[in-house]
Amino acid sequence: MSSKEINWNSPLKSLVSGKKSKTVDKLISCGKKTVGDLLWIFPLKTQILPKVQPFSQAHAQSLFKGVGKVLSFRDQPNFKSMGKGRVPLSNVTITAQDKFSSGTLTLKWFNCYPSQVKTLKDHQEIYFTGTLSEFMGQFQIINPDLIDLSALEWQKDLNYWQENDQEAVKVQYPTIEGIGPHHLAALINKIPNDLWNNIVDPLPEEIISERGLLPLDKTFQIIHGKCGLDELKQNKLPQAHKRIIYEEFFSEQLKIQIRKNHFKEKPGIKLKSTNWEKFKTLFPYELTKDQVSSINDIAQDLLKGSPMMRLIQGDVGSGKTTVALIAALMVIEEGYQAAIMCPTESLALQHYLTFKSLLPENHPVDLLIGSQKKKEKEVIYDDLREGRIKLVIGTHALFQESVEFKNLGIAIIDEQHKFGVEQRLKLINKGIGSHCLLMTATPIPRSLSLTQYGDLDLSVIQSMPTDRKGTQTRIVTYDTYQKFLSFLKTRVSMREQAYIVVPAIEDNPEQDMLNLEVILKKYCDYFPEFKIIGLHGKMKPDEKNTAFIDFREKKVDILISTSVIEVGINNTNATIMAILSPERFGLSSLHQLRGRVGRGDKPGFCFLVSDKKLSGTALERLHVIEKNTDGFLIAEEDLRIRGEGDVFGKDQSGIKTTRILASLIDNQDILLKAREDLENIKAKYPQTFTQYVDKASQDEFLFKTV
Repeated sequence: MSSKEINWNSPLKSLVSGKKSKTVDKLISCGKKTVGDLLWIFPLKTQILPKVQPFSQAHAQSLFKGVGKVLSFRDQPNFKSMGKGRVPLSNVTITAQDKFSSGTLTLKWFNCYPSQVKTLKDHQEIYFTGTLSEFMGQFQIINPDLIDLSALEWQKDLNYWQENDQEAVKVQYPTIEGIGPHHLAALINKIPNDLWNNIVDPLPEEIISERGLLPLDKTFQIIHGKCGLDELKQNKLPQAHKRIIYEEFFSEQLKIQIRKNHFKEKPGIKLKSTNWEKFKTLFPYELTKDQVSSINDIAQDLLKGSPMMRLIQGDVGSGKTTVALIAALMVIEEGYQAAIMCPTESLALQHYLTFKSLLPENHPVDLLIGSQKKKEKEVIYDDLREGRIKLVIGTHALFQESVEFKNLGIAIIDEQHKFGVEQRLKLINKGIGSHCLLMTATPIPRSLSLTQYGDLDLSVIQSMPTDRKGTQTRIVTYDTYQKFLSFLKTRVSMREQAYIVVPAIEDNPEQDMLNLEVILKKYCDYFPEFKIIGLHGKMKPDEKNTAFIDFREKKVDILISTSVIEVGINNTNATIMAILSPERFGLSSLHQLRGRVGRGDKPGFCFLVSDKKLSGTALERLHVIEKNTDGFLIAEEDLRIRGEGDVFGKDQSGIKTTRILASLIDNQDILLKAREDLENIKAKYPQTFTQYVDKASQDEFLFKTV
């Protein structure tokens, strides 16, 4: 294919004229298939190379271009590279004498092959470019670009070099899949020059102007250094980055909307009636206004005839489980089955015991968990297949191939962030047109809810049950540790119960953290009059369930546990939560753990216990928990501190993120603008919107798990 025939949609191989290229093959293997895909490999740096200067003009961390004579050459073997069958590598150092002064510079290359060493050794008069750094008071350049000068060029004076040596753009690309920066740059430089002025920008001019955005062609030219020197000198790179951030958010929001509409277009179970008011009498408490609002949202979804995909977001202790049970009962009343999936056997067992205590005998509840005996499971499998079981609560065991439902009407996923999207859909797909209700006790910052959960309908439970006394939080240091133990003894002596949470099960000499075995022995010594047991993830399932039930039934006074109790454990008699080495936990985890107490008519107390002097940053984080009970504020702070991670990773969301520059933490304002503009384009420019949808729908990952 000639250069005139190449366009942005041309195969990547067209840039090498059909020749075999390892660079192209490696790029194709990591998803870069067209010439246009190269636009999204961003340089680490785009800099302006200066003209040749005397060594006396050198400044650390700046690009430098010089002319010099090799004074010395040193070749030192890299002994780490030695070994049977390995090519011996060397570290090379050249000392260069400035052509225009008495100054010298050190040039270094690491891990050189023998052929590279030979080439470098042959240099005499040199012209070199690189970034200056300082080592032990001396300037040096690591891995400079270097060429030999002819005898005639070596004779030229500084005026000649400064008049004839032109400023130029230096673009430094990253290493991708083992492809070095030079090879990437060489391939990108094969893109025909006229293509850089021929990048279609589908965004309406009105929005580009209103948002102060650069056009796409100018954006990519600046990023890849394909524009004029004047534009780079004007420092327009931040403007180019702003357009890319906007583009990434815009594309992401478009895919979210496509995915949501795709799911809604499927036929779903349509209930004839959703009269749920009668179920309120099952509960020994009044529902909050947010619980009622969430149930009404669900009821409306169940009447639409398309599958519900709704997320109930509520802080710890806000009453999501009540909403889930009523949702299940609405579906069961019209002859369908309901399944509630939990991430742990302890949580599944807790829901099972709670629902059994609330429901009359004509509403049987069954439990399906991995630790059950084979014969017991087979009975449940048969009852589910024949429709005799109407409500089943379980763990991952629910979406195994051996589980079949007669007519699954709704799948409810508790603590949904513990499951991947494929796991979630395996359960939903066990019914035809089944509804899905997701629940999370982790408050979600708005920016995250618009991305990771943007394809879901959202109901938020913020109001807490009126009978809750809440929880006070205090930081405990070495100086106040004895007071904490005294307070703990007093409350437990009053027949209240306590959790002591540790961040490790066994002693690990490489990590300075408290561990369960040591703490269990220590607290048994502190309080020999109390019943104290341990609970952790390595215990056998039946051992964990026994420990959980004994604590629930008040046979245990103090439970020493790892963070396995973070998810959903509900014991209204437990009033004390002590978290040891709290600096080892994220803010959201600390908030979740704190939510295990103060769930009844007795006040809760959460102690953040540290046995060592904390850094200023660690102490600041703990003060966020100590002073705030608003889970949303804490989640925002946690997002800022810990970062967002892979929002659209395969396991979690089913939509692959393409974000390179956009940050949910730093660019929320651009996210909201991109989202607003998408809706405006849909309303005002339907043809443009259709083009966007057609292009985005080609993403093979988009519908992979829907």
